[in-house]
Amino acid sequence: MSFSQPTRRAFLQGGAAAFGVANLMGSTALASIDPNSHANRVFHATHFGPFEAVVRDGKLVNISSMTEIDAQPTEMLSYGIKDRTYDKSRINYPMVRKSYLAGWESGDIKPELRGKEEYVRVDWDTAWGLAAKALLDTATNHGNEAIFSSSYGGWSNAGSFRPNVLQGRLLNLMGGCTNTQGDWSAGASQISLPHIIGDMEVYSAQSAWETIRDEGEVFVLVGCDPIKNNRIEYRVADHGMYAHWKSIRDAGVKFISINPQRTASDEYLDADWVRIVPNTDVALFLGMAHHVLENGLEDRAYMDRYTVGADKWIAYVNGETDGEAKTPEWAAGITGIDADKIRELAELFATSNTNIAGAWALQRAQHGELTHWAIVNFAALTGKIGKPGCGVGFSWHYGNGGMPASGKSTPSGMSQGRNWVKGVVPASRITDALENPGKEVFYNGNTHTYPDIKVVFNAGNNFMSHQQDTNRLIRALEKVETIISVDVWWTAAVRWADIVLPAASTLEQDDITSGGTYSNDKVYAMKKVIEPIGESLPDYEIFEGLADKLGLWAQFTDGEDKMYHIRQAYEKSSAAEHTPFEEFWEKGYAFMEVPEEARKWTRHGAFYEDPEGNPLHTTSGKIEMYCEDFKKYEIDDMPAMPIWLEKHEYLGNAKEGQLHVVSPHPWFRLHSQMDQSESLRDLYKVQGREPVRINSQDAADRGIENGDLVELFNDRGTVIAGAVVSDDIMQGVVSIYEGAWPQLDSKGRCNSGLVNFLTSTQRSSGLSQATTANTVLCYMRKCEDPEGPNMAYEKPPIIEDMEIAAIDEDKLGLDRIYDITDKLFADMGPGEKIFYERCTVCHGPREPSHFSQQQWKGITPSMFPRAGLDESEAALVMEYLMENASDAM
Repeated sequence: MSFSQPTRRAFLQGGAAAFGVANLMGSTALASIDPNSHANRVFHATHFGPFEAVVRDGKLVNISSMTEIDAQPTEMLSYGIKDRTYDKSRINYPMVRKSYLAGWESGDIKPELRGKEEYVRVDWDTAWGLAAKALLDTATNHGNEAIFSSSYGGWSNAGSFRPNVLQGRLLNLMGGCTNTQGDWSAGASQISLPHIIGDMEVYSAQSAWETIRDEGEVFVLVGCDPIKNNRIEYRVADHGMYAHWKSIRDAGVKFISINPQRTASDEYLDADWVRIVPNTDVALFLGMAHHVLENGLEDRAYMDRYTVGADKWIAYVNGETDGEAKTPEWAAGITGIDADKIRELAELFATSNTNIAGAWALQRAQHGELTHWAIVNFAALTGKIGKPGCGVGFSWHYGNGGMPASGKSTPSGMSQGRNWVKGVVPASRITDALENPGKEVFYNGNTHTYPDIKVVFNAGNNFMSHQQDTNRLIRALEKVETIISVDVWWTAAVRWADIVLPAASTLEQDDITSGGTYSNDKVYAMKKVIEPIGESLPDYEIFEGLADKLGLWAQFTDGEDKMYHIRQAYEKSSAAEHTPFEEFWEKGYAFMEVPEEARKWTRHGAFYEDPEGNPLHTTSGKIEMYCEDFKKYEIDDMPAMPIWLEKHEYLGNAKEGQLHVVSPHPWFRLHSQMDQSESLRDLYKVQGREPVRINSQDAADRGIENGDLVELFNDRGTVIAGAVVSDDIMQGVVSIYEGAWPQLDSKGRCNSGLVNFLTSTQRSSGLSQATTANTVLCYMRKCEDPEGPNMAYEKPPIIEDMEIAAIDEDKLGLDRIYDITDKLFADMGPGEKIFYERCTVCHGPREPSHFSQQQWKGITPSMFPRAGLDESEAALVMEYLMENASDAM
């Protein structure tokens, strides 16, 4: 195929597309409610909510929240957005690490100096050229599988044209790359639950809140904190559930919270707090199950009709298979909960209309797959799943779970196209993959071989703050030849990069998104508010420029500018059926109606009403209390039913003085996003470090007082944090939020408080290979020798004025792209084409063979409506998926 096609330069010289760019760019919002407001306001939307940006003389001066579409704006919106836009941590120019720039021809790039040496300011042409060369060197010499995308998750911003999407499109045009599969949020349960209950569940809509208010009697929060975690959204937060939680509480529903620490939700919902040893929830539900069985409170008729394998699990609970009955006394010795309390809870849950909400945090642990499964089995044992006001839900704390769903199509971004590399690296096993090229790893029913990674391409993702055992990751990255990072700020993932491509923030570019991960009832314009800071570029223009270097500009852009693609994305949404694009863009948002019947929807209700007509997408079509699929895998640490398995490190085997560390999602951040906001840090940091919540007795035993700096340490690393002494956390447990930006002092301690210097790369199991971030022990002592203030938010050393010779493009070998791309082109069938162009789902795979037929059947009912497929299109895609699923052969 010939690539003598239009270039980016020719396109820019010829003028942008005729669509009314200038007119639309300058449009403003409606000044919210006040018609006398300062007129220079522009509508925008983020993970933290929709708002009007107040602009004076081309500068963002304030944020005006819009309570008519955001019920409860947070400080992240009012302070954080403005702070981080102009923060000193912004990357203002393209950068290349000094030794990499000096050695790009010779290969003497000194990877051991990553994170230590200065960067050199370069122009965009140099940065694009070196990045293009690194990609082509790798594809040519080692194959595309040696290019690794660490851009998992898509949380960088709320837009449809976020950087990981654009990166995927570009890399797939040149043959693809090795991607991560799964994620950090719910990596264990998203793999196990489709086998157990026929759906991921962790990313599924919850029962409509009115059903809980009207039919529910008891609501159990197992590690679940919706008041905190729903402050942010994967798309755009509107905080719509907050008033409804209050309605549920005021209607008399009793809340029980099972958690090592008391939460904001416990306070808001007036919940009874039951302290539990971390990672022992399975033992609790087994102990309750034993009491239910002993007192005849189980629902045998329900299990007979709706489940398989109940008798095998019941035999285990009663001790018939291993000689040890899982009595409340047995469970008390593991969980730290009094046996009488376990009996009380068992009777309350069994005899009430009970809904059990399990947090994702529960399965971020060794054997994490078993925790949600134990909850499912207990709920099935007592006959709750599918009944109004009852059941299980593993996403109440996310996406405003409980809001009724519109069922409408949302805007879709650019097609990813086909990734010709079929191998994957499980998201939490990046370090393992870097250390062990060629190693075979079993994941989700398939065996994969780790590639020999030469290039890490990271776009809009701070994987250096996500991955466990950060010191081990830093060492593993030394074998990589090139790390390319696209970001707005100097996050950890950028500070260990070789080539740095500075992205504009979302306020500095146009985009489009939707509101409500589950409700899907709004479409939002993310309108450009100000010009890009420094020489940063919108993500689209960054990848457009790189595509141009690679000779793929026409294929990447379709010869159109970004605004054309935004319009096309909008036209695929249901909002376009009643609101023209120009009207939508002028106002900033459009609503999509939620049908009245959605307000009475109960999760698994159709299955409960007619299990034969609406079977679950499990092998049996029923809830699998014992799963033959897992038995066939014969995985040592993934049994065929939820049983108690001791953890490699937890309070049950801790040494004297050790504490269990839990690391929940932050209150004032989205993972690591917003950590650079000085105004927000002033609200919660302790002496500039991440706060750690400590039981008052644990603090007294170590001579620690509120506000002291402390060291948390184990054989993996040490972090310095600020003490928050409290009686609202159980003795033996400390809680430190995940996501802090790191800064290492001369002793190798994280002077900022990033918990992942403590966490372990231990896998959850051989089934999902997921993270065990909440299975970790440490010691604690007062910090007597901090080395100055936390410098995590300062720029690295930068050489601004080095004279750099222009790179001879002949030495880059860019023409090699033709040899690569000529081998790629093959005819796609109609279903395959629709899948790659339109079928995207949060956290779902991008390759059909990464899911089984049953798993695809379980996820497509939510995927197809979002993609806006009609019946014939859905049939074509399903045919393609069934022919190419992991078990299709």
